[in-house]
Amino acid sequence: MISQLSWKIGGQQGEGVESTDRIFSTALNRLGYYLYGYRHFSSRIKGGHTNNKIRISTKPIRGISDDLDILVAFDQETIDLNAHELRANGVVVADAKFNPTMPEGIQARLFPVPITAIAEELGTSLFKNMVASGASWALLGLPLEVFNKAVEEEFGRKGPAVVEKNVEAVRRGAEFVLELAGGPIPEFQLEPADGKQKLFMIGNDAIGLGAVAAGCRFMPAYPITPASEVMEYLIKVLPKFGGTVIQTEDEIAAITMAIGANYGGVRALTASAGPGLSLMMEAIGLAGMTETPVVIVDTQRGGPSTGLPTKIEQSDVLAMIYGTHGEIPKIVLAPSSIEDCFYDTIEAFNLAEKWQCPVILLTDLQLSLGKQSSELLDFKQVVIDRGALVTEAPPLEENKLFKRYEFTENGVSPRVIPGMKNGLHHVTGVEHDQDGRPSESPVNRQKMMDKRMEKMKHIKIRNPILVDAKHDNPDLLIINMSSTGGTIDEGRGRLEKDGIKTNRATVRQLHPFPTEELKPYMDKAKQVVVVEYNATGQLTQLIKLNVGQADKIRSVLKYNGNPFLPSEIYKECKELTLVWQH
Repeated sequence: MISQLSWKIGGQQGEGVESTDRIFSTALNRLGYYLYGYRHFSSRIKGGHTNNKIRISTKPIRGISDDLDILVAFDQETIDLNAHELRANGVVVADAKFNPTMPEGIQARLFPVPITAIAEELGTSLFKNMVASGASWALLGLPLEVFNKAVEEEFGRKGPAVVEKNVEAVRRGAEFVLELAGGPIPEFQLEPADGKQKLFMIGNDAIGLGAVAAGCRFMPAYPITPASEVMEYLIKVLPKFGGTVIQTEDEIAAITMAIGANYGGVRALTASAGPGLSLMMEAIGLAGMTETPVVIVDTQRGGPSTGLPTKIEQSDVLAMIYGTHGEIPKIVLAPSSIEDCFYDTIEAFNLAEKWQCPVILLTDLQLSLGKQSSELLDFKQVVIDRGALVTEAPPLEENKLFKRYEFTENGVSPRVIPGMKNGLHHVTGVEHDQDGRPSESPVNRQKMMDKRMEKMKHIKIRNPILVDAKHDNPDLLIINMSSTGGTIDEGRGRLEKDGIKTNRATVRQLHPFPTEELKPYMDKAKQVVVVEYNATGQLTQLIKLNVGQADKIRSVLKYNGNPFLPSEIYKECKELTLVWQH
């Protein structure tokens, strides 16, 4: 028996690839397996090749695998594009309708199954995803009862007749492939899972859940890949808590509405991707100047312009830190796991109110949309910190205003909700004095800038870096951000077998940069490699700017839209190590 296995399904977008993957993985989750999924999909609504890959394991996993055990193909293109991933003696379950053939040199077993024909016998070709699911599930030798339960959950709202047809499609697919293969494939039999309950969700859903737990009750947003699921989640959930989601006409309206809601005392966020964040930059500057808290989610994708809207990239880093005109206090966080997405969203709301500034939560497409197993979340950790929000303002002297922008030691001034007795103050996007009245005084300008920027000296989040340091003086320190940690750790495992001692540091607070936390680990390492999805080494630039040690830093970059594989991390780091040694 084996401890892990990789399964992929592919076809044309709109053929049911997504629903097949969803039911297949849901059933595995019910059995207690750890899962990690990656979606490769076209930017078109319908048509264009798409595939979903699921890695199944009895132990926690945080990255996709190099190879593939089972490929389910709805068309020949799926085989041609993905067969190279198949390990020797892997399996292809293909629709017999297109007379599937294997590319030359691929040592895999081909099982042509009349997927479409069976579906049409049951009344419609729409059932073909369930026929394919049943066939691949049967090869693993797993109980059909568990799979059928997942089918019932997926289609139950459509009535018992639809559920019965789908269950029959699963059974027919399973029976056909088992007769063809002579039974379940022995080398694909998974060890039993631990059976423990696990969450199985995408990062966007975890962000949405974190927002609800943080007390967010308003989300204005404009749909954009890969951020839309945050809005879709909150559309379903927020009304249950007295909240509201508004689909705005554009991203400018979304960010200004979010700022307005926060100014009025309601915790609000908006979510978008790179093009949307570009439109928000002027308003983010307004939040900085007026010291209004606001949380913004940027789900990075391939750019520039429309770029690669459905592919992974990490190229918004410098834009999120330096994109606004002028200088404002700003916090940029980069969660690295499903759990981080939940807890960091809560922390983002607390930080925004504590420091009265914009907080940007920076994810990437894989973390946003890749469905992954997660341990159960601990809601006892949820703490709401509203900072210097004043619930009762002191009496004002005659003809005086509340000092909303009062000079303080740490730059944070008392904040009131509009309409509060004795809280009268002026708010404007131009430079202002302590009362909020416009002021162009050079002395006041410098003091106000110093006051706002003073905040940056004090901001620290929980765990600004996550470190896996097995060695006191490693040959290599690998630094990353966001979704790449699990893949890096697998590559590190292979490097360790070659005698190369490695540590990993994941940067979670990108701005202000956690120099003092990262520097000791860089000091101890002989060499440093920074792994990121962009062409210019944006995280590398931040490290050189804030920590230095440029002479021992190298970048491993990928920007073709595809995620890193463990073998690529191993190969690139091994080659760099050999270069350094010589």
